[in-house]
Amino acid sequence: MDMTLEVIPLPVTDIDRARDFYRDKLGFHVDIDQEVMPGMRIVQLTPPGSGCSIALGDTIWEMAPGPKPAPGSYQGLQLCVADIEAARAELVERGLDVSEPVRYAPDDGATFMYFKDPDGNGWAVQEYRRRATEPLHRVLAQPAARQQ
Repeated sequence: MDMTLEVIPLPVTDIDRARDFYRDKLGFHVDIDQEVMPGMRIVQLTPPGSGCSIALGDTIWEMAPGPKPAPGSYQGLQLCVADIEAARAELVERGLDVSEPVRYAPDDGATFMYFKDPDGNGWAVQEYRRRATEPLHRVLAQPAARQQ
């Protein structure tokens, strides 16, 4: 059985402010911005090139049992880029307050930069240079092709 991670609900205090932040500062595409059922508005945004989206909603947490996460409580969400310096330059140009890249080791995948959304949800951006020549969608298609 195949399973894909496609949507991560993200706790925020103000849907419009969060939508504008992810769209304008990060360049995420707004896939959905509507009331999907009476009293439930969903805004779903996808990073360019990603197969996974984030969902912002004011009553989304009432659909599932369990505790309601507080806005700003998510930490360690991660985006990957092929060139962290180019990504940082674009994000700074968009007005994002993002850290300088930190190189933990010379290996591919060991360089990160960090930022927070307006509610304090923490994100990392990882440089994975291999993605310049091996986009994830192509890597994932290879095992599927071998199974056929």
